[in-house]
Amino acid sequence: MPKPTSIDKNLIDQLLAGYQQPEDLLGENGLLKQLTKALLERALEAEMTTHLGHTHGESVTNESGNKRNGLKSKIVQAEFGQLEIDVPRDRDASFEPQLVKKRQTRLRGLDTRIVNLYAKGMSTREIQAHLEEMYGVEVSPGLISNVTDAVTDEIKAWQSRSLEAIYPIVYLDCLHLKIRDEGVVKTKAVYVAIGVNLEGIKDVLGLWIAQTEGAKFWLSILIELKNRGVQDVLIACVDGLKGFPEAIETVFPKAQVQLCIVHLVRYSLNFVSWKERKAVVSDLKAIYKAPTEQAAEAGLEAFAAKWDTKYASISQSWRRNWSRVIPCFSYPAAIRRAVYTTNSIESLNFSLRRITKARGSFPSDDAAIKLLYLGLRSITKRWTMPVHDWKAALNQFSILFEDRMPA
Repeated sequence: MPKPTSIDKNLIDQLLAGYQQPEDLLGENGLLKQLTKALLERALEAEMTTHLGHTHGESVTNESGNKRNGLKSKIVQAEFGQLEIDVPRDRDASFEPQLVKKRQTRLRGLDTRIVNLYAKGMSTREIQAHLEEMYGVEVSPGLISNVTDAVTDEIKAWQSRSLEAIYPIVYLDCLHLKIRDEGVVKTKAVYVAIGVNLEGIKDVLGLWIAQTEGAKFWLSILIELKNRGVQDVLIACVDGLKGFPEAIETVFPKAQVQLCIVHLVRYSLNFVSWKERKAVVSDLKAIYKAPTEQAAEAGLEAFAAKWDTKYASISQSWRRNWSRVIPCFSYPAAIRRAVYTTNSIESLNFSLRRITKARGSFPSDDAAIKLLYLGLRSITKRWTMPVHDWKAALNQFSILFEDRMPA
């Protein structure tokens, strides 16, 4: 990326001569507004010169004889309020300005600010109030909707993009949001697929909405992922949904299905009083952090002996799902940490819930996807950090899955 050109300090000193208070710089008639107006108008004049082939006062050299035809005032909304600029015109009206296009009523920075506020979960009314309070800019709900709807094509491209051929780990999970459907607000399932690629980078492979969570819909998602280029999944981490493992093995028959420990622990705590949760979690760790399957079974027996009189359903749920819990005990420590770490799935879920919690409900599926996508886009840098100690895990993957790893 080219280094930005520095501005001469003497020029800055000249511009700030007489500066005494913030209003002189940021106010209604402050320097920032005046400078923006001057720069925009000078740039538009430069565009006109390029279009015509001559500057003010020079002879007309273009074949049509086209030349300047005065100025036209135009008001645009900017982050610091309304700005009136003079746009040059030409005789045959063939000039198409690029910096501030015809019929454009907002500078691009304002659109970016609206999208960023929306991505943080702010409602339309909150965005209106914020822009008016901070910048004195009045925007309508329709404008906010139009600005954020501009990402629709971007979402479609993202949702259908090509994926990598192999993912060592894929997490498949569901969120639940209230969405209006045919005039009735319903709780719908938002399906989320998270892939960890060969570099250890996490990526949301897609978002889908359905009436409820079910293995049949997951099957359609897995087929879509395969059609988008995924040839193999080494380990698939899932919740305890009935029929889910079979759906995965239908599309990716070699995938090892691992029950997500996070989901199982969370389900277990649904039965526990607040004052005893810490003790229960501590005893559950003796199961899923055990060094071997035999040690895990001993931990489960010890847990049952201690807690079954109060919470028998917990040990029952672990036993019921035991065949999907134990695969992780055959993995080396580096892979186990990567598989059952809470960071990959919990940090994303936390961020998405924080974005959506301000919304009582969404008017449509598209509105929900739009907010989730913009939220994902805003947290990408901090969320997609490589899995901790990934090199060690990748080395173990190369040994355990030697015939399926790329050369």
